[in-house]
Amino acid sequence: MRAGAVALQLHKNRPRRSRLDAIEYARAAVAAAADKQAADVVLLDVRDLTDFADFFVICSAESPPQFAAIVNDAERTLRGMGLRPHHREGENDSGWVLIDFGDVILHVFTPDRRTHYDLESAWSAAPRLARVP
Repeated sequence: MRAGAVALQLHKNRPRRSRLDAIEYARAAVAAAADKQAADVVLLDVRDLTDFADFFVICSAESPPQFAAIVNDAERTLRGMGLRPHHREGENDSGWVLIDFGDVILHVFTPDRRTHYDLESAWSAAPRLARVP
């Protein structure tokens, strides 16, 4: 079996946390972002739409220091709960960072990058469980 196939099989067979745990992690990420005054924090339930995650947390940051604070605090909060990131994409100065915690994926955008990627429209079938202005 090729290495890529092995990695894919391992991802498919990874133990899933209970949905209750996943929602607790997602709500903790929402709270961490809101605590750093992230703008327009949205929690989407994507369980019925995809098998690679249960929840998306999407938010915006108005300045580079706020962007870094949101990313760092959310990661620190979830690590403190025992959840380690599987993957991270983007850099704080790129206007978009994705942190994949498995069942929960955090997206932090600058306002212009958020408008450009428009995840809320792309995932419009996902129920919104929370929205923090």
